[in-house]
Amino acid sequence: MTAEHYRPLVQTNTLALAAAAAAAVLLAVPAPAHAVPGAVRPYKCLDGMVDSRGRSSVDGSVIAWDDESVFDDARRHAVKVWTAGTLKRVKIKPDDATTYADLEWRDADSTAGSWRDVYGMWSGRPGADLLLLNRAYLGAGKRKGSDEHRRRVAAHELGHALGFCHKAYDEGRSLLWYDYGRLEEQKLNGPTAKDIDAYHALWG
Repeated sequence: MTAEHYRPLVQTNTLALAAAAAAAVLLAVPAPAHAVPGAVRPYKCLDGMVDSRGRSSVDGSVIAWDDESVFDDARRHAVKVWTAGTLKRVKIKPDDATTYADLEWRDADSTAGSWRDVYGMWSGRPGADLLLLNRAYLGAGKRKGSDEHRRRVAAHELGHALGFCHKAYDEGRSLLWYDYGRLEEQKLNGPTAKDIDAYHALWG
């Protein structure tokens, strides 16, 4: 399965956000048609695209994951909030001897280059996609080294693995906002009402 590389979750300011929004489209292939009978159109992204099944880690109706991250609590939280209530269309489960992983939870450990002020990242690639949490910021004693921050970052990045893109601030509260500072300010640790609507628009 192929997917796109989403911009990482970063702490940024309004000027940086405007620059990011004006950046080139990240995926050269058109988004696939993915209409769900009776559902509304997928929600728009910050970069002008829309949420997409084709840019997700979902295989059929499942994300089978493999884990080598030290942040097990954050992973458990992210899976819990994205499978709670009415969010049942996509099953998120560990892989086993009879399945291939669709998503690999891994850790990064860097503050340099593209990892400067980046807490987590989902990256689509051939085979299993990657969901990276950055120990350089989320590790014990680090800038965002608490369960609350780790859970928030993991839930945001798992949202990308489900096919959701960064959302504009003026369209309602969303766990998929680009700026971590706003997520922190609003104490968003799971999908909002807008995100739940977006989930059903994409997955039914």
